[in-house]
Amino acid sequence: MKISNGIKEVFKIFQNKESYFDEIDNKQSNELIFYQILVICVFAFVYGIVMGSYHSFLQSISAGVKVIALFLFTIIICFPSFFIIQQVLGSKMNVRQMVKIVLSGMMLMSSILLSFTPIVVFFQITGGNYHFLQLLHVSVFIFAGIFGLRLMVEALKYACEKKTIYPQIGVTVFKIWIVILAFVSIQLSWNLRPFLCEKNEDFKLFRKYEGNFYTAIIYSVKQLVSNKKVQESDTLKKPYKYSDTISLKKDTSFLKNFNK
Repeated sequence: MKISNGIKEVFKIFQNKESYFDEIDNKQSNELIFYQILVICVFAFVYGIVMGSYHSFLQSISAGVKVIALFLFTIIICFPSFFIIQQVLGSKMNVRQMVKIVLSGMMLMSSILLSFTPIVVFFQITGGNYHFLQLLHVSVFIFAGIFGLRLMVEALKYACEKKTIYPQIGVTVFKIWIVILAFVSIQLSWNLRPFLCEKNEDFKLFRKYEGNFYTAIIYSVKQLVSNKKVQESDTLKKPYKYSDTISLKKDTSFLKNFNK
C-alpha cells in the first residue's frame, strides 16, 4: 500500500504540476527520490526489452539493462556540473531539490518511452527492418527527451518566479547545460551499443568497430533509401511467367484469325 501511494505521488506531475513542484520544494519528501528512480528503472527496462526483442532473448535483457544504465549514468555524469554552476549563480536550492527536478524530467522521458512500446512492437511485427527500427528508436528518444527537458525548465521557472529560491539567469544557463546533457547521453548510448542487432548477427554485448553516432544515423538513412530503390527496381523488372507467354500466343493467334 505504501509503495502504491508513493508511485501515485510520483505521477502527480501529470495531473497538477504546481502541486508536484511544491512537493519538490518539501525537504521532508526523500521517499519521492526513491520512487522516481524506481519508475525510471522499470520503464526504461521494459522499453529496452522491446528494443532487443527484435533480435533475441539475450539481446532483450542486455538492452533493458543498458537503457537503465543510459539514464542513470547520464544523471551521475552531468549532475555535478549542474549543481555547482547553479550554486555559483546564487541558487538557494539544495542538492535534494535539484535531484528531484532532474529525476522528474527523466521520469517523464521514461514514461513517454514506455507509451511508444506498442508502436515499436507493431513495426517489428509488420516487417520493419533493422535500419528503419534504428531510426525509429532514435526519433522516440529525441521526442521523449524534448518533453523531459521541458519539464525540468518549467520546474526551475516555478522555483524562480513563485518560490524566489532560484535565480533568473540560472534558467538561461540551464538551457546550455541541456545541450551538454544531450551530447553526454548520445556519446554514452554509442558506447553502450548495440541495443538491437540485425537478425542475422550473433548476440553481442558491445560493439568493437570505430565510428560515431552521427555517421551511423547517416548510414542507416542511406541504407533505408537504397533498399527502397532496390525494391522499386525489382518490381519494374519482373520476368515473364510461362502463363504470360501462353496468353501472349493466344492474343497473337486471335489477330491472325481476325486478319483472315
